[in-house]
Amino acid sequence: MAGYRADDDYDYLFKVVLIGDSGVGKSNLLSRFTKNEFNLESKSTIGVEFATRTLNVDGKVIKAQIWDTAGQERYRAITSAYYRGAVGALLVYDITRHATFENADRWLKELRGHTDSNIIVMLAGNKSDLRHLVAVSTEEARSKWKEEKMEMLHLFQRKERK
Repeated sequence: MAGYRADDDYDYLFKVVLIGDSGVGKSNLLSRFTKNEFNLESKSTIGVEFATRTLNVDGKVIKAQIWDTAGQERYRAITSAYYRGAVGALLVYDITRHATFENADRWLKELRGHTDSNIIVMLAGNKSDLRHLVAVSTEEARSKWKEEKMEMLHLFQRKERK
């Protein structure tokens, strides 16, 4: 069969972890990326969950294995083991809750303590559709994290409300 590829038939496998406080939208980012779904009523992650998505990039098949870590403190001991082998991390905060942005320092320190020094980290301000509730501006985030040389995203998480 032309065009058929088995699930384990890929050129590269990349493990990426989603980290950040509880309620910042990590699980919905995972769901949106892997299944193009969004659940307004999603529940807190317990421990760690993961999903995959296969992409074709420049003729190569890339399998992205995305690990969604629990944001609650009580799961810290469980989730730290799941950082092992990650080549990338998306450090997520909620732009409507300043405390989630302030806690990014702690998340980055934990990540650096459990991963290879070459890991690629991207900072993501999530829920940018809630502009009327913004507590962390793009400028504030950019100036704070400039020295870390992290790429920054402001992500739409929810469908636009009418």
